[in-house]
Amino acid sequence: MKIIIGNDHAATDLKWEILEYVKELGHEVENYGTDTKDSCNYPDYGEKVARAVAEGKADCGILICGTGVGISIAANKVKGIRAAVCSDTATARLVKQHNNANILAFGARIVGGELAKDMVKAYLEAEFMGGRHAERIQMIADIENRQ
Repeated sequence: MKIIIGNDHAATDLKWEILEYVKELGHEVENYGTDTKDSCNYPDYGEKVARAVAEGKADCGILICGTGVGISIAANKVKGIRAAVCSDTATARLVKQHNNANILAFGARIVGGELAKDMVKAYLEAEFMGGRHAERIQMIADIENRQ
């Protein structure tokens, strides 16, 4: 699986940890985030990863900022993106199974490295369940298409 990871300055250290972990799991990963702790704007990275995922340049994305919230809000402005902020493994699994989230987001100031790895693994191993959930995903797409 090909995964694109993006981050802002608050999440540089955690990004490197997660990037290496994703490689250890056997996936290809591309870094779209900042590599420094110099202040930067999370919307730039949220959009960059979201556009790449929406264009099919990767199977999914991982976004990390201080809380995961701002960067996911930016990503969700891109048509076709379902970025979900998580802070536990159950939610990380369920956002893929029920919501077919194509981007997992979390906060470097909220979760530590080990929990972040567990969430990434749960998300990557989960599969979309379809069925009634597919109908709901279509309803979300319909809202997006009415914009």
